[in-house]
Amino acid sequence: MTKGPFRYDQVGSLLRTPTLKEAKLAWQKEEISFEDYKKVEREEIVKIVQKQKEIGLKAITNGEFDREYWHYDFISNLNGVENYVRETGGSFQGVMQKLKAFYVKDHLSFPKNHPFLEEFIFVKEIVGNDGIAKFTIPGPNMVYFTGVVNSPLFKENTNLKDMEIIKAEIAKTYQDAIQAFYDAGCRYLQFDDVSWGALFSESQRKELEDRGVDTHVLVKELADLTSESIKNKPADMTLTTHCCRGNFKSSWLYEGDYAFVQEHIFKPPFDGFFLEFDTERAGSFEPIQYLKHGKLVLGLLTTKTGTLESEASIKERIKQATEYVSLDQLCLSCQCGFSSTEDGNSLSEEEQFAKLTLVKKIAEEVWEDA
Repeated sequence: MTKGPFRYDQVGSLLRTPTLKEAKLAWQKEEISFEDYKKVEREEIVKIVQKQKEIGLKAITNGEFDREYWHYDFISNLNGVENYVRETGGSFQGVMQKLKAFYVKDHLSFPKNHPFLEEFIFVKEIVGNDGIAKFTIPGPNMVYFTGVVNSPLFKENTNLKDMEIIKAEIAKTYQDAIQAFYDAGCRYLQFDDVSWGALFSESQRKELEDRGVDTHVLVKELADLTSESIKNKPADMTLTTHCCRGNFKSSWLYEGDYAFVQEHIFKPPFDGFFLEFDTERAGSFEPIQYLKHGKLVLGLLTTKTGTLESEASIKERIKQATEYVSLDQLCLSCQCGFSSTEDGNSLSEEEQFAKLTLVKKIAEEVWEDA
């Protein structure tokens, strides 16, 4: 395969290196300047890109070394978004106590000088012709669900009242973002989206319903908003989406299968869907029968622990998935990135690269075109 998603692929984030973490701490303590910190960050991105080349990955990322969170850094730089820090009350099984957050306050738009454009150009240059520079951003549903539907501050402080206008502005913001990344040379862009995860769990759906959210309407809104956001995607640009159940310091946020969203999550015309299937929390493969277009990237290896899965067990799981989707429509990856925030999961860099290497090895044995 020469166009993503590839038979062996990756979600995107990688463990921050000790050197990067030390530099970040030094900058926060004002021991070095921001410019000096960015210099170290770029040097570490060069190293992590080289490591991915050595493994033989086709989709190569900057490890998300340019951001603190997988979603906040991108959304916080959109026009019309208000940023703040909130107490979480111990989400992710009590591990997370504080979170940088946002809500939609004014009219939304994508700034032409969004810092992620420069970050993409940098990683594209160092990837060169040795692979495809894959870049990840949070999807439009994250703005709508987290910054509108599920935000008390939105209800209290927003200057916008018409939900249809808000959804239209989110879609236009992402249409402009896609085009801006394309113009910068991006040919593999991924929308990360855990807003679907809030609808997997019956208890989470009940919590939303108790607050006046019609989840049957919401699930359709998420599919429609995403479809509208990507409708103008250039034909030669790969656009994928990734959905998991949360990933912070090896802990998770949501649980439940895909049944409630199965008729909607596959509707947006993505080239690929990265879905989590590494634990029983994700349920059976039965919902994937609703996949009609694009590739399904099975997230079968976990990034939450360093324990290496057996090749036989992963191959058996792939075989089970082919009861619902043809082998030609499937690919393989880990279920999520290794470091959705700069904190990272509880495994070593060596274990991280062993996982990615195993994904490649298994894929090459399962698919002739890998």
